[in-house]
Amino acid sequence: MSDKVLMKGAEALAEGAIQAGCRYYFGYPITPQNETPEYMSRRLPEVGGRFVQAESEVASINMVYGAACAGVRVMTSSSSPGISLMQEGISYISGSNVPCVVMNAMRGGPGLGNIAPAQADYFQAVKGGGNGDYKRIVLAPSSIQEGVDLFVDAFELADKYRMVVMVIVDGLIGQMMEPVEFKTRIDVSTLKTPEWATVGRHGRDHANIITSLTLDAAGL
Repeated sequence: MSDKVLMKGAEALAEGAIQAGCRYYFGYPITPQNETPEYMSRRLPEVGGRFVQAESEVASINMVYGAACAGVRVMTSSSSPGISLMQEGISYISGSNVPCVVMNAMRGGPGLGNIAPAQADYFQAVKGGGNGDYKRIVLAPSSIQEGVDLFVDAFELADKYRMVVMVIVDGLIGQMMEPVEFKTRIDVSTLKTPEWATVGRHGRDHANIITSLTLDAAGL
């Protein structure tokens, strides 16, 4: 896809993730980003990927955790209250040093809030969010095109540093339409399974174990 195409933001960002090599998506619908999981449910099977609508945001982030431990490019998306429900899972993923991408289409808050455009989750995003002393990479596109481009960076950075990368947008970017160009397409056949991944390799002296259970104070 090299020519410009008119797309809604939430769908264009999903396609950007697919072009970046994402083949696994686990999520739960919530306004104003329902178009993202809907688009993923249609597109991922077309490219050999897997889509699962979990029973809740808590379930979806833990499914992401499992896939991330296997070393695949995986993501989820939600909106402010849903992201709050994912915080414990994000903390576990961060403590386990595995890569994934999370998109937050921010609502106005607090509580259930509203679906108007807002940047209300900025501090939650940049300070880590869940329990424990950790940080994550946060990307904040100012347009749909920049968001599409940054999804390539998001997965590359997540893999390089083995950490959670969060892409924060607002309801305006998610719901507006803009001509976008998909400039970069990652060939997923070139993505190698990381040596640390828990994929049941045979013939090894020991199995890979990924956990956030680190009781040593310095390690924590």
